Amino acid sequence: MKLLAIVFKKELRDMLRDRRTLFFMIVMPFFVIFLIFNLSMRLGMDMEKRAQEKKLRVAVFSAVPLPKFLETLQSGDRVIIDSQVTRVEINQAVNDGRLDFAISFPDDFSENLDREGTTEVPIYYKASTSENERALGRIHGVLEQYGRQLLIQRLEKKNLPVDFVEPLRIDDRDVSSIREKIGQRLGGMFPYFFVIFCFLGAMAPAIDLAAGEKERGTMETLLVSPATRLQIVLGKFLVVTASGIFTALSSVLWLYLIFRQSKAIPAEVLSGVLKVIEWKSLLLLFSMIIPLCAFFAAILLSVSVFAKSYKEAQSIIAPLNILIIVPVLIGIFPGIKLTALTALIPILNISLATKEIIGGTIAPLLMAEVFLVLFALAALGLVFCAQWFKRETVIFRGV
Repeated sequence: MKLLAIVFKKELRDMLRDRRTLFFMIVMPFFVIFLIFNLSMRLGMDMEKRAQEKKLRVAVFSAVPLPKFLETLQSGDRVIIDSQVTRVEINQAVNDGRLDFAISFPDDFSENLDREGTTEVPIYYKASTSENERALGRIHGVLEQYGRQLLIQRLEKKNLPVDFVEPLRIDDRDVSSIREKIGQRLGGMFPYFFVIFCFLGAMAPAIDLAAGEKERGTMETLLVSPATRLQIVLGKFLVVTASGIFTALSSVLWLYLIFRQSKAIPAEVLSGVLKVIEWKSLLLLFSMIIPLCAFFAAILLSVSVFAKSYKEAQSIIAPLNILIIVPVLIGIFPGIKLTALTALIPILNISLATKEIIGGTIAPLLMAEVFLVLFALAALGLVFCAQWFKRETVIFRGV
């Protein structure tokens, strides 16, 4: 045990001397979270603002004058009526960007109104233009308002109240608590930071403490020490795991600070989120980081031991980033919940359990299953890494 502690301290000291490792552990989480959080919030708000404030160039085609509709369309002073484009040029004008929208009332629109029928009014636009796709709601709103005006006129002719055409009014009442709603929204974001930064935090020291030592020629010095191969592996493994845990915790801290300082989030929303996330939930979330980092540490250390050089270890580990993201993305899909089956799938179970924990709906038995699966995989990974480290052909590969 004493030798294990000595190896651990030695590896920890070497890791803290490496600027690349410190960058991955402390600096990079801040920049990544800051960029993701602020850019996504600002881009979303800016796109929505531009879509609402943009002056839309709209062409209206009708066989009869529609003064009330045109008045409603131009009421906000953010619509320019284009009368130069003909009906046969609609598709070309929209594709070329000369028109943002084209509203084509059919030639029999007036006759349909007289017969009290229903008319289909197509709207032409280019969905690949993000601003126009968001501004489509403005055009829909104008048409719906005009349609209500026509409906009221019909009912007045027949001396009928407006309620006559609305025999049933649907009143949706969501019984989900605020915590459950926030859990479903934030639960999809938290696993990104947990999984990605657990992996990145463990990656740099894992590569340096095995493949890096091979390049520096310090592996042989460590092997001739009184410490056994198992103690050396355990010492390196604990350091890599601790690095992943520290990076994940620092990312959560940065996320909390950036979240608190963000001016893009309304104060009432911010206070509601902070009230929902309890200490009990945070402790459960943090407790999942330990077996997850141990699992990543065992895999990354095994790859690093096998690699001939630092560069080769990086090239092998790089594709693993994609494999790790896929289960997290699957966990965001609607309808996928934490069950006895999904709790067996590593990383996916973390993503699903996070949503359940934040929402306050986690089942104790499923939570225990997630822990058992993660600890079992971490133990298997450590056994594999230890067996890998005992092979001379692997340790001195490339020497």
